[in-house]
Amino acid sequence: MQTDRTFTIVNANLYLGQGRWVRGQINVSDGLITDVTEDGSGTSPTGRVIDARGGSLLPGFQDAHVHPEHGGSGLLGVDLAPVHDVTSYQRLLRDYAEQHPHDEVIVGYGWYGDLFPGGMPNAAVLDEVISDRPVIVNGHDGHSMWCNSRALERAGITVTTPDPRGGRIVRDAAGRPLGTLLDAAMDLAAALRPVKSLDGVKAALLAAQRRLNSVGVTAWADAMVGVSELGPDPFEAYLQLAHEGALHSHVSLGLWWDRTRGLEQIEDFVRRRELVRDEPLLSASTVKIMQDGMVENHTAAMLAPYADATDPAQAGESFIAPHELNEISQRLDAQNFDIHYHACGDRAVRECLDAVEAVRRSGGGVGRRHQIAHLDVVSPADLERFAELDVTANIQMLWARRDKEMIERKLPQLGVARETAQFPFASLRRAGARLAAGSDWPVSDPNPLWAMHTGMLRTAPSADVHAIGDEALTHPLERQEGIEFSAALDAYLTGAAWVNRLDDRGVLRPGLAADLVLLRQSLRTTPDLSTVEVVETFVDGVSVYRVE
Repeated sequence: MQTDRTFTIVNANLYLGQGRWVRGQINVSDGLITDVTEDGSGTSPTGRVIDARGGSLLPGFQDAHVHPEHGGSGLLGVDLAPVHDVTSYQRLLRDYAEQHPHDEVIVGYGWYGDLFPGGMPNAAVLDEVISDRPVIVNGHDGHSMWCNSRALERAGITVTTPDPRGGRIVRDAAGRPLGTLLDAAMDLAAALRPVKSLDGVKAALLAAQRRLNSVGVTAWADAMVGVSELGPDPFEAYLQLAHEGALHSHVSLGLWWDRTRGLEQIEDFVRRRELVRDEPLLSASTVKIMQDGMVENHTAAMLAPYADATDPAQAGESFIAPHELNEISQRLDAQNFDIHYHACGDRAVRECLDAVEAVRRSGGGVGRRHQIAHLDVVSPADLERFAELDVTANIQMLWARRDKEMIERKLPQLGVARETAQFPFASLRRAGARLAAGSDWPVSDPNPLWAMHTGMLRTAPSADVHAIGDEALTHPLERQEGIEFSAALDAYLTGAAWVNRLDDRGVLRPGLAADLVLLRQSLRTTPDLSTVEVVETFVDGVSVYRVE
């Protein structure tokens, strides 16, 4: 990491926001932008001089929804994300087990459901390669867990084990557990994982930071800061990394709402917010609430039943009763917390909007920056409510494509009538909603340029190994919902900066912090954004990633 905070970048295509570009240079002194000028009118270069050679220079990307501890743990452990076939999954897990004979439990990350019948893997596939000790593998979606038979046995999961509220044990026709646990049911086996040390959590966060910096991300919102079914609480690890000087990215900590507790936990959030008040790289003014699961698992809360459900009344479950969600939201708002809701189904989206409306009716909401993430399906009747209630639409653009998982798993569940309401980015924008972009990594790749490609064209980027299926690269998913280039770009800049409360880091302007990403190519002339390379990333003028 280069620590010289004074430099000049010349011959760059500078993005000034809202679709405005200029060819010129930028001067940075002591970590602050001092000049942003057109070619021929800039001041003399100071310090290190970097020739952009016509590449693009942007404010650093901000990820408005990401899970760094989980993503980093995948990078350091059995990471299935780089491949997309069952044989490779087995090989990676077997190789790891052979190399770690003393690990009592094998933990992995990143499988995709489109490789298995009905999207649900069974224990027998894992038993073929590891049967002597438990194997627990989180799905890439963050809502599913794949276990071998030994893990089910050790967790006490049998034919008589009831489904917990907000979760499901996937079973065969005879009621026997198949090997897949969904949402809250993941807690049944999560306790088998070895307790991760504080140093282990820190190592995962540092691995994640390296990965995010490498794709130009300089700030992010951690959407799960607390103990959850996916892993340990990273709060103390963040604090220690900040004190040690190892954290060099700005992080908004999304304090995790524990659905097994009540309103008393708000006092814990207040204490945590105070603990980081003087930390320049950390903030804890946001609370993350999960209102439903995901469409592919039938756990997203829908207004109408799933089209392929065996039970005609099956429409998913709201994790929190609407009247309780209203009260929780009002109490959090009164304590000056922003709320980051998770809502995939159209009913969950409506319930979150209703909760914010209840806040507004009670006289709250002034100065708050509430947001709803994912928005797989939004009722047309609710589109204008985002702007009316000043709720930001936190979108994951990379999901909006016709890959195999979409065609074989999701669309049959939604049915034809709801397909047009899926990921309605353009409709939200036309209705006046503010868009913020997040990757949800490790659910999907953290590269903002990949996401922008899909957000605009509604097809998968060519570099994505998970773009499986004949239509993924060529047939848009509801092309009318693609957004224009500048809207996709601004969602990762000023939009994400808004919900992260880092407004002074989403634009190139004299006097503001030099959070920057230099790209080798010009974004305006490159047809496939997934081929664009990050040359260097800066945070507060410090080079935190550089292609050698």
